[in-house]
Amino acid sequence: MPKFFNGIFARKGLLKPPSVNIRRSCYAMTMTDGLDAEIQFYGEIVKTRPIDWWTGEPQQGNFIILDEFLEDLKAIEGAKTLLMRIDSIGGDSEVSVTIHNRLRELAAKKTARIDGVAMSGGTHITCAADIIQVNPASQFMIHKCWGFLFGGYNADELRALAETWLDPTDKSQVEIYKERTGKTEEELLAMMSKTATFVGQEIIDAGFADEMLASAYDKPEIAASADGRLLMVNGRPMHMPSFAKLPDGIKTVATSQEDDNNKTQPATTGGQEGGKLMAKNLEELRAENPELANQLMTEAKAAVSTDDGSAVEAERKRIEEIDTISSLYDDETVKEAKYGKTACNAQELAFRAAQKAAKKGKVTLDNMQEDTNASGANDVSAATVTIEEDKPLTPAQRMAAGRADAKKIQNKEDK
Repeated sequence: MPKFFNGIFARKGLLKPPSVNIRRSCYAMTMTDGLDAEIQFYGEIVKTRPIDWWTGEPQQGNFIILDEFLEDLKAIEGAKTLLMRIDSIGGDSEVSVTIHNRLRELAAKKTARIDGVAMSGGTHITCAADIIQVNPASQFMIHKCWGFLFGGYNADELRALAETWLDPTDKSQVEIYKERTGKTEEELLAMMSKTATFVGQEIIDAGFADEMLASAYDKPEIAASADGRLLMVNGRPMHMPSFAKLPDGIKTVATSQEDDNNKTQPATTGGQEGGKLMAKNLEELRAENPELANQLMTEAKAAVSTDDGSAVEAERKRIEEIDTISSLYDDETVKEAKYGKTACNAQELAFRAAQKAAKKGKVTLDNMQEDTNASGANDVSAATVTIEEDKPLTPAQRMAAGRADAKKIQNKEDK
């Protein structure tokens, strides 16, 4: 049908808007109303699908292939808006520049959103957008291009390759970044030489992005009561266990404030001075503030009902593991590990027992050394017997020598 008639029928609502739903392993293109399109760039950017050197078969993986992409891009050329979702480590710089230029030609208002990382050639595609949005954990990396070389080259040939191949590609990148950031060529080349990586707000501060998608990361409003027994999270009171320790830096809100969202302790209806809760247990709290007591009970029951039992299972496993090695240690040590103030797991029990045994062994060795020193044994020299060569001692001579040595030892002990 001629485009003239297409326009007439479209204005009269007789033609449905084109629907696009292209799904490939590495990216997707969708458009349902003929106006708003979306592309997911999730993958490595290549000119052709790589071939496995060993098998000769095409490699499987997430590849944004130039010919496939440009063919698919025709399906959404009439879109009014285009959302580009980016998660790419980059790839072929020249292919990335080509895709960048083709995207810029689209009349649609383009928004790029870095879902994960935009690195190397992935930044070129990102910079084709009118508006770039980032998450606090998004990454943006730029660097000078590099390439593979095979064979032998002399210095002149290597310099020529750098001047005619790598340097022009780097200039292409610089032109893309200059338009986006307004930085000078010298600034950008210096950043690229160091392989600069930016995260979250740093991407915006460097001029590569425009907006922070922080809605999912909004910090809750947190305040604590003066006694640390209640924690207010976005205006909702939460009871703090007695053993819990509040982190430093949490603000304390006085109970006299009128703003309910910032109160940490409701005022009592009577009987207590200063308008503060003085309850020491649940029954007293019910008497002073039934509404707060019921709310705390409801939250406690909800917590119990949603507990998956992991804490109970962990405690049971801890006791079982201690029981398997309990026969190696004394009852007091095992009992302390299970139920004492310094209760621990089986690994810690074994470590403590080893420390205890080592300490005990050292005391024993020290006592033995003291006994040896006190006995004077260190002062007794070995018995010496002069033996003439080739003349063994007679029994009488051996007996005389033994008596002489014994007499020496006796004389030393009597001193």
